[in-house]
Amino acid sequence: MTDLLKFSVPGKPEYVSMVRMAVSSLANNIGFDVEAIDDIKVAVSEACTNVVRHGCSGIQSYEVTCEVCKEQITILITDLAGGYDMSKYQMPNPNEPKESGLGIFIIRALMDEVDIFSEIGAGTKIKMVKYCNCK
Repeated sequence: MTDLLKFSVPGKPEYVSMVRMAVSSLANNIGFDVEAIDDIKVAVSEACTNVVRHGCSGIQSYEVTCEVCKEQITILITDLAGGYDMSKYQMPNPNEPKESGLGIFIIRALMDEVDIFSEIGAGTKIKMVKYCNCK
């Protein structure tokens, strides 16, 4: 059986930690181990921070949807502002580290599946999936 949790989050930085804790609680209830939960928390934080920094100018909130079942958690973070051209995204160069711009790279490294749908002027959806090796 799949459960769905959906909530609207104010587009303010102080709410990123609330989303992080809510999603980690769901992952814990499914049976993810501590390392996987940490990966999920970091990926969710990165995605929400991207929304707050780049997507929420002029909008009040964004949505977080979590689909949970015994084998996986799927997290969809949606904003309805901004958007960007994903064809212009460049993987970071590890030989030339930067202070910012690593969010998508980190999300992709920590989650099992990541899909990003973005349209300039319409917004962005980041879908992240983590599979559980639960006992």
